[in-house]
Amino acid sequence: MTDARPPLATSSLSVNDLTRPLVERLLAGAEALELNVARFDNGTCIVDAGIAARGSVTAGLLIGEICMGGLGRVGLRSGADEGWPTWVEVRSSQPVLACLASQYAGWSLAASKEETGGKKFFSLGSGPARALAAKEALFAELGYRDRSDTGVLVLEVDRPPPQVVIDKLLRDCNLRADALTLILTPTTSLAGTTQVVARVLEVALHKAHELGYALGNIVEGVATAPLPAPSPDGVVAMGRTNDAILYGGRVHLSVRGDDAAARQLALQLPSRNSRDYGRSFADIFKEVEYDFYKIDGALFAPAEVWVSNLDSGNTWHAGALNMALLQGLWLQEA
Repeated sequence: MTDARPPLATSSLSVNDLTRPLVERLLAGAEALELNVARFDNGTCIVDAGIAARGSVTAGLLIGEICMGGLGRVGLRSGADEGWPTWVEVRSSQPVLACLASQYAGWSLAASKEETGGKKFFSLGSGPARALAAKEALFAELGYRDRSDTGVLVLEVDRPPPQVVIDKLLRDCNLRADALTLILTPTTSLAGTTQVVARVLEVALHKAHELGYALGNIVEGVATAPLPAPSPDGVVAMGRTNDAILYGGRVHLSVRGDDAAARQLALQLPSRNSRDYGRSFADIFKEVEYDFYKIDGALFAPAEVWVSNLDSGNTWHAGALNMALLQGLWLQEA
């Protein structure tokens, strides 16, 4: 099922404008948040949230809200009785705009050895500046493109991007150099792990899009996932953040429209529908020789889902948490 028109075609909200106060908070509180802030010679602002800086969980929560274009709230809650002490909680009343037009890591940014004068560079950009460039086909489907004189992008990298990538960003976003902020969040850091786990709602929205569900019918979203400790090993750290969502992610979507479509969405969303379900993401990733495209796409989904149809008042539930698997991967008994 698809929308008759793009779900965001009439939206006048600017994810970059809405994010500006959050970026100002991040920069003003950099020392307390364990961040380093610097500027390239051209004036572009670089926020180190875990490379040379230590970073912090609090920074990761704020970066999560920045990624969602100021249209989501990201916080912590206790969950020891559920098998893990700390959980990330995400909510949005504009989930399609916040998650797909902003938070989704969909902008491929690469530079060759020749272009960098050294090591090749690759990252997937996420956050509001994606909507300024609108380079992904997804933006045509959503019917959305932002207009703003400032922009912010989050990169999950362990080194700053080369000048050739920054020049591309400025050109594609039509920004002055000093109007662009780049936030660097290696997954091996506290901030990096936190902001990736804060994508639990976005993972559900992306899966709904892949399933062909009418995105314009999704009107509210609330999600939680356990927050693991980061690992100094990059593959293990990435595996933990994925496992947190695939086996510990809970999502409640409020929708409108047809009951049959809402029920089908609930049945098809959970990660247990994947042939790869039941093993650590790091092991799966190594098995496919680090090629994401060889992993069953159905795995990229939350573990447990509720879908409530606001038009009928009915709610459907499918999937379940697999905390035993997560505890086996993450927990060392004292």
